Amino acid sequence: MKKVKVRLRPIVSKINLPTVLKTAIFPGDSIERLFIATQVGEIFYIGNGAVRPFLDIRTRIIKLGDPGGGYDERGLLGLAFHPQFYYNCLFYLHFSVVGTQGPGALPEPFNPNPCDPKTLNLRWINRETQYDHIDTVEEWIVQSNGQPQKRRTLLNLRRPFFNHNGVNSLNFSPETGKLVLTTGDGGSGYDPFNLSQDDMEISGKIIEIDVAKNTFIDNPPVVTRFNELPVPIQETLTVMAKGVRNIPGISFQRFYNQYIKYVGQVGQDLVESIFSFLSYKPIPVTQLVQASLRNTEPDQEGFINFGWRGWEGSFPTSIIRGCPQSPSLEEKTIAYYEEAIKTSVTRLQPLTSYFHKDQRPNKFGGTALTGVQAYMGNGIPDLTGSVVFSDLARKKESQTAARGVLAYSQVRTDGKLNDYSVIETDYNFGSESAYYVNLGTNLDQTRLYLGVYSSMKVTDFNKGTVFEIVP
Repeated sequence: MKKVKVRLRPIVSKINLPTVLKTAIFPGDSIERLFIATQVGEIFYIGNGAVRPFLDIRTRIIKLGDPGGGYDERGLLGLAFHPQFYYNCLFYLHFSVVGTQGPGALPEPFNPNPCDPKTLNLRWINRETQYDHIDTVEEWIVQSNGQPQKRRTLLNLRRPFFNHNGVNSLNFSPETGKLVLTTGDGGSGYDPFNLSQDDMEISGKIIEIDVAKNTFIDNPPVVTRFNELPVPIQETLTVMAKGVRNIPGISFQRFYNQYIKYVGQVGQDLVESIFSFLSYKPIPVTQLVQASLRNTEPDQEGFINFGWRGWEGSFPTSIIRGCPQSPSLEEKTIAYYEEAIKTSVTRLQPLTSYFHKDQRPNKFGGTALTGVQAYMGNGIPDLTGSVVFSDLARKKESQTAARGVLAYSQVRTDGKLNDYSVIETDYNFGSESAYYVNLGTNLDQTRLYLGVYSSMKVTDFNKGTVFEIVP
């Protein structure tokens, strides 16, 4: 693949962790504005070269900062503007709610052990007391005086652990006009309760929400399963995909009269994967609930399954242990052999993958996928029509400052695995770390934006910069 070099042009600096980068046109305006949502609950936009406040919901966000040192995966996770925002002023938020902190679903870290079946068949019990926090999805409107105001709550979701809540988790589908919510598997590691493959569990799914339907339910119940939702809310939901571990959003790329959907899957210990698909057959939640009541399997022909927890990208999910006699070597054991077999044929193969350890030239050892975006601009011709992705930080043996990575892959429509290539950048970050925490684009996908943070702690403030990726 062609080597591509780009520049990073700073747009705004000294902001908090940028979790979402989106553009929209204000009613009555003619310019597309870049909106920046931060994990702690601020939303800014760039107007006339200045950073302007749009909304501050920090008082609505759960207290962030894991006791283990400030790392957290909760907070303001999703921002999406309605396709008709210019006319109806509607936008949508996904965040972790203040005052909902719980003890977590398990008293100690989870480790699957193929020699101990109990560890492979855990169940999430006492859900109303054994959970970590509650996430909410809300609809807001910009009032005539320019002030945003909440209109209604669409979903209230109880989450088992603090991590794997998704990021850039709200996006509108240009195919269906529906709001797409990407939910992680609930967290911990190795999906302890196999929520991602259970059709009734909301965790580990990609869900379409028909926001045009009014359920007349302003404060939905807090739930973990689809069958706990009132029927009017069930009727607004369809499930696009399951087998999700954790996702940095979904990207749509026009391909003749269809759209290629790109989904990044954050890996466990082995590999990060980018999936793509054209056609899919979503299942209405009402059908899933009816099938569950009848104890039958719903028709899943054409339904997308990413394979987790049995599969990590193209590989059966593995437990990695060090070799006592040879510290430089590792032993890899299949964690969920039966589940890998069960989903081996029905799962979707990735478009491309990259590993946590890879010594090949023009490759890198990754940490975690943080963004996947289609690029349709002509400014960087070698990237036109490709899918660009970002990784949090390149794995290095030395203790030098961390550096994120940009890479790209070409589009394939034959379902075969494709290669990828690193995108070289020129920016000098000096001695500070530079974690690539988010990748964004504008409405017609002709521009790319990169969110960078110099710390892994959400409790370290004002260490963020947003760049535009330019030729």
